[in-house]
Amino acid sequence: MRMLEQEDENDDAAEVTWEDQQHINTFSKLNTRIRGIEDKLEELKIEKESLDDLSSELMMADEDEPILYKIGETFLHMPLTRAQNRLEKDQEVVDSKISDLESQADACRTEMGQLKTILYKKFGKAINLDE
Repeated sequence: MRMLEQEDENDDAAEVTWEDQQHINTFSKLNTRIRGIEDKLEELKIEKESLDDLSSELMMADEDEPILYKIGETFLHMPLTRAQNRLEKDQEVVDSKISDLESQADACRTEMGQLKTILYKKFGKAINLDE
């Protein structure tokens, strides 16, 4: 077992007040929230790529043949123009969701940055707020 050096000992460690604990809890909640948001963003970006690929495929499709278009868990036959219109709407919805989630993530990062500043100012090396 290694002995701590005198300067490594925390004899004068800052006392954790109720307000400090609230800051720590808020930071933890935001950290959990941002991880969930990032997971959802990743899923939506994959969906967006799929929709972009589908858009390319539909450009090369024959107008006379019906297109199988997936809605939820079901595939439906529909004319090419209707499928293209549906695809545009789906792309807009995905883009909107991505934009909303990115703004939520930015808000979380901003608040987390403020909390980091407050907590590191008080606790220094005694607290670790990085992943």
